[in-house]
Amino acid sequence: MKAGTSVLHFEGRDGLRLVGDRRGDRRNAPVVFLHGGGQTRHSWDGTAAGVAQRGWQALTIDARGHGDSAWSDVGDYRLESFAEDVRLVVAQLDEPPVLVGASLGGLTSILLTGELGLGVAGGVVLVDIVPDMEEAGAQRIGAFMVDRAAAGFSSLEEVADAVAAYNPHRPRPTDLAGLRKNLRERDGRFYWHWDPRFMFAEGGSGPTEILDVERLHAAAERMVADVPVMLVRGRVSDLVSAAKAAAFCARFPDVEFVDVSGSGHMVAGDRNDAFTAAVLDFLERHSIARFE
Repeated sequence: MKAGTSVLHFEGRDGLRLVGDRRGDRRNAPVVFLHGGGQTRHSWDGTAAGVAQRGWQALTIDARGHGDSAWSDVGDYRLESFAEDVRLVVAQLDEPPVLVGASLGGLTSILLTGELGLGVAGGVVLVDIVPDMEEAGAQRIGAFMVDRAAAGFSSLEEVADAVAAYNPHRPRPTDLAGLRKNLRERDGRFYWHWDPRFMFAEGGSGPTEILDVERLHAAAERMVADVPVMLVRGRVSDLVSAAKAAAFCARFPDVEFVDVSGSGHMVAGDRNDAFTAAVLDFLERHSIARFE
């Protein structure tokens, strides 16, 4: 564990165990980071450290079925359940946090703040996600996630090759140790650190709400009317194209927009410096209170 980081445990929907990290003084104004599908809380390490250093309390949470959080016994990975988990986490904080959500975490933030938990947040940062995302980009992400979900990988080198093929614009890492945060090792093979039922859910237990674009747009309308919102796009993203981002901002003109060059869908990982600067600028411009 890195210095200044404490591990937290929460109870989500139906008592499901959730694990997170806190950086910064717990008395400081909170910023809660929600990762994308197939990721873990460690995808936010760099930004969370930067936010804590500037006087906020940064909390990074492993979503249900991901990272160190428990897998649902019944395979419940509905978007509503992800949102209810976050609502229960936020209820334990002293004040409404700013939610920073990437992909699945962003859609969770929209549904929570605009429909299921009005008033729970003080602001929202959407990271490369809009309700009306590009179908081809979503299919590419899904194909990457399910390709080796069951078979796993024989080595970290094989994992790195797969990630490099998926993200050709990002340099292949020379130190592969960091990949272990997103993997589980079992019987000499490496598997993604998430429950395969998240992608292979049956009987309506997956995040099928992401297909209900009008419901999410209605939630986004209420969210934008309630709190400041910023959309951060990766400029070479194939999930949120320039046209999709423009349409979202035209529909909701109060939404702030940042387009990060040199990054794709994984904005925080591709250009952590620019992404962190954008988040800090959003917090400071909206005078989200913090302890000095």
